[in-house]
Amino acid sequence: MSIDHRLYTGRRSAIVAALVEKLKEINETGDFLTDVYNNVHPRLKFWDEVDQFPAIHINAGSETRQYQGGGYKDRFLNVTLRCYVKETDATIALDELLEDVETVIEKNGKLLYVDRQGKTQTTHDIIILSINTDEGVLEPFGVAEVLVQVHY
Repeated sequence: MSIDHRLYTGRRSAIVAALVEKLKEINETGDFLTDVYNNVHPRLKFWDEVDQFPAIHINAGSETRQYQGGGYKDRFLNVTLRCYVKETDATIALDELLEDVETVIEKNGKLLYVDRQGKTQTTHDIIILSINTDEGVLEPFGVAEVLVQVHY
């Protein structure tokens, strides 16, 4: 079966790539408090591997499906966004970066992305499931993990 005949194609990496582009809009202008334009990446790194700050690293995680009538299925993709800062007051810097991330997620629930067939698709919604931080333990570094759910 050719990929052109598939109803559902792999969209995980396309959704991550679209999220990366939207998060690159965090550039300390307008409503944004931080600037991560050149430092948003589609893969996770641990804090000791990060050498430029602030930074956001993204990874697609588990995916579930809900099967509806007529062969339709809803997909739910968990995506982890790991945020890193290095500042004298890392807790405040991390809070500012998290505010910016939340702003981008809230503004882009209907995220456009291009699937493997080259067709433009739209997510149904993107919601934040949880936010966890190091609570200042790693000062002057700050690390947060934001778990989002992409419904498509």
